[in-house]
Amino acid sequence: MPAHSTGFFTHTDCRRHEMGPGHPECPERLDAIEDRLLACGLADVLERREAPLASLADIELAHDRLHAAALRGLQAELEEQCQAGGPAYAHIDPDTALNAHTWTAALRAAGAAVAATDAVMAGELANAFCAVRPPGHHACRDRAMGFCFFNNVAIAARHALDRHGLSRVAVVDFDVHHGNGTEDILAGDERVLMVGIFQQGLYPFSGDPPRAGNMLNVPVPAYTRGPAVRERVERLWLPRLESFRPEMVFISAGFDAHRDDELGQLGLVEDDYRWITERVRDVALRHARGRIVSCLEGGYDLQALGTSVEAHLRALADL
Repeated sequence: MPAHSTGFFTHTDCRRHEMGPGHPECPERLDAIEDRLLACGLADVLERREAPLASLADIELAHDRLHAAALRGLQAELEEQCQAGGPAYAHIDPDTALNAHTWTAALRAAGAAVAATDAVMAGELANAFCAVRPPGHHACRDRAMGFCFFNNVAIAARHALDRHGLSRVAVVDFDVHHGNGTEDILAGDERVLMVGIFQQGLYPFSGDPPRAGNMLNVPVPAYTRGPAVRERVERLWLPRLESFRPEMVFISAGFDAHRDDELGQLGLVEDDYRWITERVRDVALRHARGRIVSCLEGGYDLQALGTSVEAHLRALADL
């Protein structure tokens, strides 16, 4: 396919990770995306690629070595317990758990972000979306939390900087929850500008004020709707992104700020996600040769997730 195509990175291993019956961060999320892309015809125009496994060296771009070792050890203990007829899940916190497939799924999710970065940097793809789980933006340098184990976007951003030699990258996060893990990893790294918008006073109860000058956090009150979010993006995000002139843009694409999503109380709709993505793409076209890698974060109403990802991908692909 031509180099102007949009890549779609995923892997069946990402469906095998589960955190228990009824958990909102479920394998059906990826099914909802796939079903919607088939129904609307987008599946035929995206370049599908299989997510590889990230290496431990990839993980250590953003995480402490002991963090990865502790997760691997917990995974090994769980596998032994399962073989002996023990519990199927090991909980890190009340909302975050491993099953027998979590370690592999998490490596696939991070591997997708790294491989997408490589493909976009090589000019094989114009941009890319990683339909992966577990998500990543709550994963801190030395801690898994909030459904997240490894910080996919932070790993990819550091990969672009440290291995591809870029001088400036931007991280854009429009999940309803503050990307505290990404901030923990990237705060103070002047090669990175992170801009985020999220619901004020919601988990993980952070981000206001930001931890460093390279973080532009925009908390908004519950029940804020699309026009007010767009106004803040136009007034706060875009001038800062323009002045920073990123050489590549990474997106933490959470769709749980949708008005139908019960994990938050914001009022975005599909057109808002398209508009935000178009504005970010405009910045990338001016300063970064259009280079964008987007990674799935939240989004738990399955129908809204599918249609919101469609809107996001249509904007990335300029369709």
